[in-house]
Amino acid sequence: MIFGAHFILFSTDVPADRAFFRDTLGWASIDAGHDWLIFHAPPAEVAIHPGEQSAGHQLYLMCDDLKAEMATLAERGVSCSGVEEARWGSVTKIALPGGGEIGLYEPKHPTALDLP
Repeated sequence: MIFGAHFILFSTDVPADRAFFRDTLGWASIDAGHDWLIFHAPPAEVAIHPGEQSAGHQLYLMCDDLKAEMATLAERGVSCSGVEEARWGSVTKIALPGGGEIGLYEPKHPTALDLP
């Protein structure tokens, strides 16, 4: 039985990105040994999108009020990109300290989070 999912973000500055998720986003974590933090993420859903190649993955965090979440992040020193409006949601990007990037969006579509 599948009971969860484990997402991996690659980083050129692992301590800085771990600190971002722990201190800035406030995600709880466990130490799997040798400061290898594994974070408790919010509920998730997975979408399969068409692409030119079957390589690469993206992480988008979801929220119910993008502007309010961006304001909260700004209070914590996080800069977000401008908001882009798409048919599926309002989206911004967050640059991670290690050079990566994650998305944050307010969906305009039904989500799978309430499914049993």
